[in-house]
Amino acid sequence: MANSFIKHLEKLIACKSVTPLDSGAIDYISDLLQENGFRAEIKIFGNDEYSVTNLYGVYGNSSPNICFAGHVDVVPPGDSKSWKYDPFTATTEGDKIFGRGAVDMKGALACALSSSLDFIKSNPNPNGSISFLITSDEEGKAEFGTKEMLSYLYSQKDFKQIDLAILGEPTCVEEVGDTIKIGRRGSVSFTLIVQGMQGHVAYPDLADNPIPYLIKILNELNNYKLDEGNEFFQSSNLEITSVDVNNNATNVIPQEASAKFNIRFNNIHSPESIVELVKNLINRYSTNYKLNSYVSALPFIQKPIGLIEDFADIVSANTGVKCKFSTSGGTSDARFISNYCNVVEFGLLSGMAHKINEHTGINDLQRLHNVYYNALNKFLR
Repeated sequence: MANSFIKHLEKLIACKSVTPLDSGAIDYISDLLQENGFRAEIKIFGNDEYSVTNLYGVYGNSSPNICFAGHVDVVPPGDSKSWKYDPFTATTEGDKIFGRGAVDMKGALACALSSSLDFIKSNPNPNGSISFLITSDEEGKAEFGTKEMLSYLYSQKDFKQIDLAILGEPTCVEEVGDTIKIGRRGSVSFTLIVQGMQGHVAYPDLADNPIPYLIKILNELNNYKLDEGNEFFQSSNLEITSVDVNNNATNVIPQEASAKFNIRFNNIHSPESIVELVKNLINRYSTNYKLNSYVSALPFIQKPIGLIEDFADIVSANTGVKCKFSTSGGTSDARFISNYCNVVEFGLLSGMAHKINEHTGINDLQRLHNVYYNALNKFLR
């Protein structure tokens, strides 16, 4: 059906699937796949406080297995009054479709569905398999989503391993077709608490104010050049995200001062070397502190050869745009998928992701649909 991706996108946007809720989005995809001959399984991981719904659906039994991966969960819409339209109602204005998730990444899922269903109508017996790996836990903790689902799937004896995963994150910058991501930087978050001694501001000699220490430390961290990047990765960067002393009094020197910061690091570093570097910088100004760190992602890079190179050729041929390989941006579920198979990230324009009045162009959706369809045509015919 022409432009069936619009219908799918309307259905998906209507689901208020703020992480970790799927709010019916995964049931919609599962039912649609099964109606068209897919075998589908829904698995719920997590606990009572944080429950995550995941889906794996597959059509066919042979190799190669081309998998469309992604997430139905979205970030909160923010102030709904600031939106032109209801963020959970897909609204068309000219060539644009507005709604939370239109770009990140329900639009890509709609195109994956439309292209796959169109393909099997014309090719009911493909030379390979088409699969979908969908979660409702990407924008949040990402503990019980794709990572857990892959572990489960690959433990099953009859599971047909994935040869190429196409993850529909919004990757493009100026026009659909210009960027394919084949890696990502790692991420480590820090909480720093600098200790002092509480006292009266009139008697500073009887206290030890932790704030000046913290200011010096943060200035050092903020100005330190971690690296210059390399062939595949941009330079690592540190961003301070919070500073707090929990002090409502103006005449009391606080007992402690804290800060939070995050480092996105490339493959020049390891989590251990990053933590050691941070400690050494802090030690220049204070040794009376507590430092906690949490590594949520490791950097990874894939060689742009084989199926990955073939996919890039398909993108260029179908968009008329010379695409480049990139590792920019934040983290994604590609960090989990890359442990099992080849993965490319390719979707819509990234500029409107997570923003008020998030929207995508219908022409961009059509272009993405065409790329996905012709990828299946290339790999499975």
